[in-house]
Amino acid sequence: MSDLPRKAVTRTAKLAALPLGFAGRATWGLGKRIGGKSAELVARELQQRTADQLFKVLGELKGGAMKLGQALSVFESALPEEVAGPYRAALTKLQEAAPPLPAATVRAVLAERLGPEWRELFQEFTDTPAAAASIGQVHRAVWRDGREVAVKVQYPGAGDALLSDLTQLSRFVRLLGPLVPGMDIKPLISEMRARVAEELDYGLEARSQRAHAEEFADDPDVVVPAVVHQSDQVLVTEWIDGVPLSEVIADGTPEQRDRAGQLLARFLFSGPGRTGLLHADPHPGNFRLLPDGKSDGAGWRLGVLDFGTVDRLPGGLPETIGASLRLALAGEAESVYGLLRQEGFVRESIELDPDAVYEYLVPIIEPARAEEFTFTRSWLRTQAARIADPRSPAHQLGKQLNLPPSYLLIHRVTLSTIGVLCQLNATVRLRDELESWLPGFLPEERPEIPEQQSAPAEPATPATPRS
Repeated sequence: MSDLPRKAVTRTAKLAALPLGFAGRATWGLGKRIGGKSAELVARELQQRTADQLFKVLGELKGGAMKLGQALSVFESALPEEVAGPYRAALTKLQEAAPPLPAATVRAVLAERLGPEWRELFQEFTDTPAAAASIGQVHRAVWRDGREVAVKVQYPGAGDALLSDLTQLSRFVRLLGPLVPGMDIKPLISEMRARVAEELDYGLEARSQRAHAEEFADDPDVVVPAVVHQSDQVLVTEWIDGVPLSEVIADGTPEQRDRAGQLLARFLFSGPGRTGLLHADPHPGNFRLLPDGKSDGAGWRLGVLDFGTVDRLPGGLPETIGASLRLALAGEAESVYGLLRQEGFVRESIELDPDAVYEYLVPIIEPARAEEFTFTRSWLRTQAARIADPRSPAHQLGKQLNLPPSYLLIHRVTLSTIGVLCQLNATVRLRDELESWLPGFLPEERPEIPEQQSAPAEPATPATPRS
């Protein structure tokens, strides 16, 4: 029997207590103010208590609750600093760890899925987990051939827990809205529900990871650990050491921050074209900075983990993204509007002003305009406030735009990656990556026609066959 709180009534009760807790703290805050405490001091205490309860519950429940917490954690950069401060520490905890399952539960899963003699597959196995995530936790071990490996064990009952959590969270999604200004959380939860079966299937995850590991095997910048063994609810991959991106965000040097940001952008835009897959879970817990092994010790590579959620893009990222971005940078508002309408971002039933759409997009594409751009929390806050403010033209226009289903995951991954870049405070040469990897960003190169061949030649008169 698993120690994961997975009975529907138990999980529902814990999640249902969240909105009651929010209301109770509001009453507590009012009482403090009546008692003479300043509004600012009470607000800070209120925020801290809210953060403690929210992320304690999300982390303890794992499943969909923790998964939503991880997804939201990359957007804390969008919050005003006086609000973000109390949340940041609690959010960061969700990126790297969660309360582990007891060793006895883990051993029972391994015996069921790998066989009663499962220990013979390993030279060593560490009972204490090295990391814990939304539907599984990772143990460090040594495989029978001497390779250091990561053993990911899926929580028993994770599927039911995931669906139950996401259903319950969707019922009070409005209470979570202030965590991410300008973002509608309900579609995020719906998209997570749609991908539950894929994420629980370690066979699919193994295939996605193998595709990336093979493609990036000799890459100087990106490291993807190879798959060693896979069965239901257990996935064994090569172990990679490195500095978790959450630690780089907290304490990294400027050089580490910039390098991590550059490689993160490179992986985002290069991966789909090289593998036909988009890694769709870009929170900091899934990335590591590894020394590149060169003698000067000055470089870093990006280690990428967890391929449980991917978007299948056989042709790579849609060319429309690159073409629209290129045209927007060139100031061609009418052409951008035409492409967006063609792809369904503007519904057929409405008409918008192309110049207004262009003005909406211009601040967002600023990082692609410069030779290099420093992603900061203040920049992201400005964008979030512009779109979230009901009085702003950007907010009114944004409500009329549509996000086609085929772009939903691409959109979320892009936003999440930008959130991480802002957490890193990284200076990135984004345009370099767009020019190298994003289809449609560069205009098609047409071969020059030599001057003497500038006019089409007259077709040759076929010879008359001799009789």
